[in-house]
Amino acid sequence: MLMKIIEAYLAVRRAGGFKLRNEENQLRRFVKFAATCGDRHVRSETVLAWAASAPSPHRRERWLRTVAAFARYARAEDAAHAIPAVGVFASSRPERSLPHIYSPNEVRRILRAASQLGPRGTLRPNTYYTLFGLLMCTGLRISEALRLRLTDVTADGLVVRETKFRKSRLVPLHNVTAPAC
Repeated sequence: MLMKIIEAYLAVRRAGGFKLRNEENQLRRFVKFAATCGDRHVRSETVLAWAASAPSPHRRERWLRTVAAFARYARAEDAAHAIPAVGVFASSRPERSLPHIYSPNEVRRILRAASQLGPRGTLRPNTYYTLFGLLMCTGLRISEALRLRLTDVTADGLVVRETKFRKSRLVPLHNVTAPAC
C-alpha cells in the first residue's frame, strides 16, 4: 500500500521539476523497513526507528525530513498516516561556510599556479587555467563548466544547457574574456 502512494508522490514531485534520486531511494528503503514492522501507514515510531539507522545526525535528520514530507502528502488522502516531528536528530543544517570573493591578486596567483601544473608538455596546465578562469569570470557552477562543449561557445556568449531545474541559459562574456574561450 505504501509503495503505491510513494509512486504517486514521486510522480507529482517530478512533474514539478524535481529529480528526487536520493529521496526515491530513501523512501523505498523506508517502505521496506515499514513492511518488516507490519505497517500499512506511516507511523512516527517506525519513521524514527528507521531514520535512527542513518550513519550521522544530519543524515538521520535528512531521512526523517524526507519521510515527513511524504507523510504530509499521504495524510492529505488518508488521516491514518502520521506526520513525524522533524528536528529530532539535528536541530539545524550544517553551517555553510561564507562565500569567498577572490581578490584580483588571488585570481592571478591561482591562474599562475594552474598554468605551472605538471606533467610538462600536457594539456593539464592549460585545461585547469581555462577552467579556473572560466569559473572566476562567469560564476558558472563547476558541473556546468565541465559539461560545456565547443559548440556552446558562441558570438553572444556561452550557452549553458540543462542547468539546475533542467533549464538552459546564455552567459554573456566580457570582451576581455571572450578571446580566451
